[in-house]
Amino acid sequence: MTIRSLIYSALLILSPQVLANPTAITNVKGYHIIPDGGLQQFDTLVFEQGKVLANGNAELLKRYPNATVVDGQGQTLLPGLTDAHGHLLGLGENLMQVDLRGLPSEKAAVAKVKSYQASNPSLNWIVGRGWNQVLWPGKAFPTASQLDEFIPDKPVWLERVDGHAAWVNSKALQLAGIGKDTLDPPGGQIIRDDKGNPTGVLIDNAMWLVAEHLPKSDAAMMQASLKAAIEHLLSLGITSMHDAGVDQKTYDFYQQQAKDGQLQVRIYGMLSAADPKLKEMLEAGPFQDTEDMLWVRSVKAFADGALGSRGAAMLEAYSDDTHNHGLLLTSEEDLPALFELVLGKGFQLNVHAIGDRGNRLVLDNFAQAYDKVGGQSFRNRIEHAQVVSLEDIPRFKDLNIIASMQPVHATSDMNMAEDRIGKERLKGAYAWQTFLKQGTVLAAGSDFPVELANAFHGLHAAVTRQDHEGKPPGGWIPAERLSVEQALRAFTLDAAYAAHQEKVLGNLESGKWADFILIDRNIFEVPNTEIWQTQVLQTWIAGQQQFQRAE
Repeated sequence: MTIRSLIYSALLILSPQVLANPTAITNVKGYHIIPDGGLQQFDTLVFEQGKVLANGNAELLKRYPNATVVDGQGQTLLPGLTDAHGHLLGLGENLMQVDLRGLPSEKAAVAKVKSYQASNPSLNWIVGRGWNQVLWPGKAFPTASQLDEFIPDKPVWLERVDGHAAWVNSKALQLAGIGKDTLDPPGGQIIRDDKGNPTGVLIDNAMWLVAEHLPKSDAAMMQASLKAAIEHLLSLGITSMHDAGVDQKTYDFYQQQAKDGQLQVRIYGMLSAADPKLKEMLEAGPFQDTEDMLWVRSVKAFADGALGSRGAAMLEAYSDDTHNHGLLLTSEEDLPALFELVLGKGFQLNVHAIGDRGNRLVLDNFAQAYDKVGGQSFRNRIEHAQVVSLEDIPRFKDLNIIASMQPVHATSDMNMAEDRIGKERLKGAYAWQTFLKQGTVLAAGSDFPVELANAFHGLHAAVTRQDHEGKPPGGWIPAERLSVEQALRAFTLDAAYAAHQEKVLGNLESGKWADFILIDRNIFEVPNTEIWQTQVLQTWIAGQQQFQRAE
């Protein structure tokens, strides 16, 4: 045994308190939101055994003379960011698949798929995500034939950027038995040519016709996806995320990972309402591990589809497709029983609703369920709440519904939203400031991997409503912009509130977990147009550094 190891062993035996000495990070520009006082600044943060002891000025160091002092070198310090709506394993899988995000044409997408297939010849399926026909010349949906030219003998599955449509080749259609006579499933649509033949694009519930044939995730794949996703989120300063739709397999996997101490990002899991074992999972009751790395006490359900694929359920037909009112992914007849089941078991219910009809149905069902089984105090949420009738917006406040919204959706959708729904319906669309002014809690996220997981892109979108090139000048529907303080609150304290976690997360008050980040610029001082360029230098969770950006 070396002299160093002997000394270390002696310290462990004789002086365990040495290891419990607090740590103080000083010389920082610290910011967090406190519930009744708004934005608070500090230059020193003291924590011990994973929890915050105090924050304030450098005088704090006199109160903790035994603290290990870390010089923050004038960097900006924020609470760890929370993404209130994402898909963790989906992100990990996406990081290992062909990424078609932002490509300017169908031809470019096909070329990237071809290159990916050539680099991965052993794969039985070619799987990817991110295409968006709105960015392409003509804005038309792609077809199977374009993939068939280069990949005729392996099935191809490519999800649209919003996850509400799939582009497949003929081999995949063949494997699923989809032909001219195949009926559209409820809540889904098989896009067809003028002769009735499937073109290769499947909308919403029609996706399952092929998805059920995809290779099933095994334990090794889930582990790899989790590792890739966590590493990515830590590099972006995201210390907590709300996982929107956890099936039983993932539910069991997360619990085991938490028990084994393998989670490095906090997960607030929403059980999938579509899982056949939903009742069984509800009967098991809420789950919360002792380190607050995993909470499960909510359910994620779907009302409708997405705007980009014209699957969002609208009260009136789409402006650019006058015979189409969108899709309900859960039938109107099935909604009441679902609401009563979830709320009756004491779980928070978080429902995906994008179109104005989808949002109205969800609000109606919350009102009816409250009368029958209660649950109004559960902080129930509408996920996305993108297009809401002006007369329905006040009902969010009346029914105590949290608006769980993703700022980057507005800047991604602004190039097509008016085409889809016209100028009049935009008055209730992406209405962040309108919700806040009436007292509705706004929880912010990204919906990764639909969008990039970078929360600073979300903060930028929230305060500018512009793309990264500063377009449009002044911002898209600028009256709905947020202040930097409002946006930070939505990504920290109010995101924690939306998960019933505001007493342990969301800011850096005494007694809460010491989850924080150091970043390369002061988002309260730089021009708002530069916020998206922010780089995370360090990420700390429970007082332990989990990420350090390379020099």
